[in-house]
Amino acid sequence: MPVTNDTVFMPSVLTLIGIPGLEPVQCWIGIPFCVMYIIALIGNSLLLIIIKYEPSLHEPMYIFLAMLGATDITLSTIIVPKMLGIFWFHLPEIYFDTCLFQMWLIHTFQGIESGVLLAMALDRYVAICYPLRHATIFTRQLVTRIGVGVTLRPAILVIPCLLLIKCRLKLYRTKLISHTYCEHMALVKLAAGDVYINKFYGLLGAFIVGGLDFIFITLSYTQIFITVFHLPQKEARLKAFNTCIPHICVFFQFYVLAFFSFFTHRSGSYIPSYSHIILSNLYLLVPPFLNPFVYGVKTKHIQDKVVKMFCSKHQA
Repeated sequence: MPVTNDTVFMPSVLTLIGIPGLEPVQCWIGIPFCVMYIIALIGNSLLLIIIKYEPSLHEPMYIFLAMLGATDITLSTIIVPKMLGIFWFHLPEIYFDTCLFQMWLIHTFQGIESGVLLAMALDRYVAICYPLRHATIFTRQLVTRIGVGVTLRPAILVIPCLLLIKCRLKLYRTKLISHTYCEHMALVKLAAGDVYINKFYGLLGAFIVGGLDFIFITLSYTQIFITVFHLPQKEARLKAFNTCIPHICVFFQFYVLAFFSFFTHRSGSYIPSYSHIILSNLYLLVPPFLNPFVYGVKTKHIQDKVVKMFCSKHQA
């Protein structure tokens, strides 16, 4: 890409323009996003409180669910306040280094969420396919190591993205980011120079985290279904299948939105930019918003604890 007189050397401040083409209605678009964010905070916080203070829920499945809830709260909090600042208060500026930090946080917690979904799938796989060995395999020590592993893996893998941007991309065609948050490809596209290595590493990191997780999760549930369908009793099949329904619902909503967002952002040249920007925001907001409902409706233990909590408060 040729360097022109309009290029800027490593700008100190960038501008997030929000959703290009929809600037006049951004204030209204912010309302449903804000509502989803508030509900996500309340729902996931409630899940965390129930799991923390109910000893019977201190099992691997619910510990992973608590990790998922904490990840959802953090991920939505990273993007929504700044997004609403753009939409409602006309505060689009962001320091370059702050933008990089936000990018690192977003992609790290996306990777953590994917890793937690994989851990939940493996937990269900062992619980259904090897029920007698579940307690000896998924010990507290293993759960702790899994938690550390799913956190460090994306956190470390995303760091080279930051270094490649800081060290390789010195000249920028514009300081305007056509997005509501600092996303890797949106930032890389601003550069005036060869960005092949940046794009290649971004794709490699996405495959190592999201791609491999998707493959292993799919294999886990495939083996679970095979095992469940071979159970002799219908009641046992239904019980085993019901324990997997919430995880499958969360798995599909996360990865379907992820794949649509990923491919429209990289190969959707004929798709209006506002479409894949809205989709990118929904990808980060819909799972935190829906996950508490999915687990609250489909998990009887959590249902019982919620009812018990509110009934005891009402009686008091």
